[in-house]
Amino acid sequence: QVQLVESGGGLVQAGDSLRLSCAASGRTFTNTMGWFRQAKGKEREFVAAISWSYGSTHYADSVKGRFTISRDNGKNTLYLQMNSLKPEDTGDYYCAAAVSGSIYATGAVAYNYWGQGTQVTVSS
Repeated sequence: QVQLVESGGGLVQAGDSLRLSCAASGRTFTNTMGWFRQAKGKEREFVAAISWSYGSTHYADSVKGRFTISRDNGKNTLYLQMNSLKPEDTGDYYCAAAVSGSIYATGAVAYNYWGQGTQVTVSS
């Protein structure tokens, strides 16, 4: 089992930055970790993923150039640096871990473990 706990969400204005963190514990060997988000009334969507071992990354087109995913292997912590935030970035952000699979597998079904989510609200 892997336990994931997100933090760092909040209310910001358009153009501001936020950094989300996800602390992993338990069985921490995973192949890929990612961030998803879900706006009210919409389906959960892929944001970014990172290979835990190699550090290679993959982003949704909507966040490319604005968001950066990273990890600290020693701290078992995943990060999402979000810059130039837009109102359409508003939603609940979830950290997820996949025991196997590629960073290019963007469906939620590819991930085995999920955090409880942290809310991000971007006002215009």
